[in-house]
Amino acid sequence: MFLRPFSMTPNPRQSLLLDEVRARGSVSVEALAEQFGVTLQTVRRDVKLLSGAGLLARFHGGVRVPSSTTENIAYRQRQQLNESAKQRIARAVAAAVPHGCSLIINIGTTTEAIARELLHHKGLRVITNNLNVAAILSDNPECEVIVAGGVVRSRDRGIVVEVTVDFIQQFKVDIGLIGISGIEADGSLRDFDYREVKVARAIIEHSREVWVAADHSKFNRPAMVELARFDQIDSLFTDAAPPPPFPALLAAAGVNCVTCGEAP
Repeated sequence: MFLRPFSMTPNPRQSLLLDEVRARGSVSVEALAEQFGVTLQTVRRDVKLLSGAGLLARFHGGVRVPSSTTENIAYRQRQQLNESAKQRIARAVAAAVPHGCSLIINIGTTTEAIARELLHHKGLRVITNNLNVAAILSDNPECEVIVAGGVVRSRDRGIVVEVTVDFIQQFKVDIGLIGISGIEADGSLRDFDYREVKVARAIIEHSREVWVAADHSKFNRPAMVELARFDQIDSLFTDAAPPPPFPALLAAAGVNCVTCGEAP
């Protein structure tokens, strides 16, 4: 019998376990128990819950990321993952966005968090292919929201068809704000859906500055389609210091890396 994944909010240990599996691709249960200083039974219980929610896939003796290079985690599950990290990133991005500027904001749960932090900005003009972003920012009377045309994707309310690219190519904005699925050790920014990538590439080409927002779990996370490389972006906002070799790659590309960790 097919079991539908259920919704859950991982506790702090389970969130760290998810991060570890994503960083390594696959991990044995014994290694996880040793790393987190808990019993094998505790790890197995966590893994059972996380796999039941569709966040991990089990195999004999270990656990791995489900569909690690070809398919992203479901939208509702991504909304819950690393939520506090996304909120810190969003606050840092919003603090850097000046009043009275123009932006293009793409699809993603992190960019939606950024939109919430822009509700008190004045004089913004925002172009987006994300209906969630549009709905959030429409509550700001000081923000003009322009929605890209095309077909709405039901699972996340994104608009990613060819006409969306044509629409974005009409504009030149001050800042392009992009969320991504993965950053690999060769300095490439990656995503799972080639249609989303085509839209993101258009955003990069038509933005005076390109800002990327990515929480720590995105580093060393594989995804199938290359979106851009470090030398095509200006700033990277994240919630923890990137692991090697990313600091050297970012410095070589001249990227301003903004780290917004836990508040003291």
